[in-house]
Amino acid sequence: MSDSAAQAGQQGAVQTTPQDGSVVPPARRLGLVKTIGVLGILAGILLIVVGLTAWIAVSSQLRAENITVPNDADAFQGQTVAGPFTAFVQANVIQKHALEASGGKTYAELAQDDPARQTMMTASFLRASLFTSVVSFGIAAFAIGIGILSILFGWALHRLASAPVIIRPATRAP
Repeated sequence: MSDSAAQAGQQGAVQTTPQDGSVVPPARRLGLVKTIGVLGILAGILLIVVGLTAWIAVSSQLRAENITVPNDADAFQGQTVAGPFTAFVQANVIQKHALEASGGKTYAELAQDDPARQTMMTASFLRASLFTSVVSFGIAAFAIGIGILSILFGWALHRLASAPVIIRPATRAP
């Protein structure tokens, strides 16, 4: 075969060695990485929706009880209990009032026949319910935060898997 025929055959052949600065596809298939990225985004959206739903549900249930923070509270006086901060403050006010009614004694410190014992038990139940709502708000906020992170990580994975590989020329040491 002549040199000109060999050159013509090489021009039509697929080049297997990338040239400096060329864009080539990744050596491995990245479909799974892209899928994981999309699943991360979808999971993040779901977490945000669930977190917001839980927040709204707890808030509306608290609001339906028509509890108003009393004037002797440390903060939020006169506001309706509908969020984590007002619920926390209201729980502390209930404790303060219950201790005043029992002469500063807790439920366990009162005699079994003491009439203030029922007040302390009711106050304890109310406080536990309010603190449960505070924890529920925290879990909802956590779900929303993790949802946002999941969307960001999913987007980053999908974006990185879609990025082309660029071959740069090697620099020689002097």
